[in-house]
Amino acid sequence: MLEGKHILLGVSSSVACYKAVELARLFQKAGAEVRVIMTKNAANLVQPLQFEAVTGNPVYCDIFNCRAPWEVEHVAMAKWGDVFVVAPATSNILAKMAAGIADDAPTTLYPAFPHTTFVAPAMHTEMWLHPATQDNIAILQKRGVRFVGPETGELASGDVGIGRMAEPEHILEAVMDFFAQELSLKGRCVLVTAGPTQEAIDPVRFISNRSSGKMGYAIAEEAVRRGAEVTLVSGPTLLPDPPGVTTIRVRTALEMHREALARAEKPDIFIFAAAVSDYRPEKPSEKKMKKTPEKMTLRLAPNPDIARDIGRKARPDQVLVGFSAETHNIEQSARKKMKEKHFDLIVANDVSSEGIGMGAELNAVVLLSPGGKPEKMGPAPKKFLASRILDKVAEVMNKKKM
Repeated sequence: MLEGKHILLGVSSSVACYKAVELARLFQKAGAEVRVIMTKNAANLVQPLQFEAVTGNPVYCDIFNCRAPWEVEHVAMAKWGDVFVVAPATSNILAKMAAGIADDAPTTLYPAFPHTTFVAPAMHTEMWLHPATQDNIAILQKRGVRFVGPETGELASGDVGIGRMAEPEHILEAVMDFFAQELSLKGRCVLVTAGPTQEAIDPVRFISNRSSGKMGYAIAEEAVRRGAEVTLVSGPTLLPDPPGVTTIRVRTALEMHREALARAEKPDIFIFAAAVSDYRPEKPSEKKMKKTPEKMTLRLAPNPDIARDIGRKARPDQVLVGFSAETHNIEQSARKKMKEKHFDLIVANDVSSEGIGMGAELNAVVLLSPGGKPEKMGPAPKKFLASRILDKVAEVMNKKKM
């Protein structure tokens, strides 16, 4: 299951760090290549030589280490790794990761690592339940860090309670499940709409909205990671074309409508993440309009509804996912839209809140399906939410195949 994968294993100074040797062995046995990054205190509990014997690679436990074959170790390893697993993760290292403190090998690697990080906490029950630790956990979860455990059992102190590091087999299973997602959309064709549209008033002015396109682009990137063939029909954004994605740039709602409907036959999955302007100026001026003291009346015409038009013609095996940006009656409005447009899923979010939604790095959404219970997600980075949304999309796709 892990053949060809590169796993970075961070080890901090918990008594449970002896389990990390077994975890490294299990990763190797599953086909992965493992490189270990330790704190200096962890090296007092388990000798780096033990990890070197298991992995066949030098251990990185000093930010000034000269043994490793990389010039700038934490940057080179961050580029090399597919996933970063911190096990065991003490309350100290969780606090440093949450605060962005980089004063040892694992915490120097963490902010340089661009992919998914797992942590397997290990600490006494009172330390796990302390408000400071819980606040740090919440911060890391919002950033997309995945937690495995802790479990309830006998602790190093002899007490019994929550705080025991998850067993190596459970951590291995969590990582294997994560990589299995890469195959969840293999062979599927996905069409994503993203970004705003701009409706011209004259050659220099237009009607638009605050959408940055980040949510739709994150979904397109995640779908490619999972093996899909992805086409992105994007309104004007400042974002670069996602790697591996066929990107079609448009400006107006009419252009987006034309490009999306022209490709409506092939996709297995449609994800309508664009913030399409509902109206356009009926007769845009060919010349820049001059300012006058008089009031101006702008006559608007309705734009076509891309999602509704595709939904009317969709095959039973095609999955349609909509987005609903609302300021009030969020769930009620989203369910109405889901029914009208034949969506299998709809992602509703409150765009009236500061720091989330349109233009922001974070989002908080409610995922709805016909007859299903609402699933709240976030606030969290849009890339993290993209992964969770596509988990649900894969479930719907599998049900339609049955």
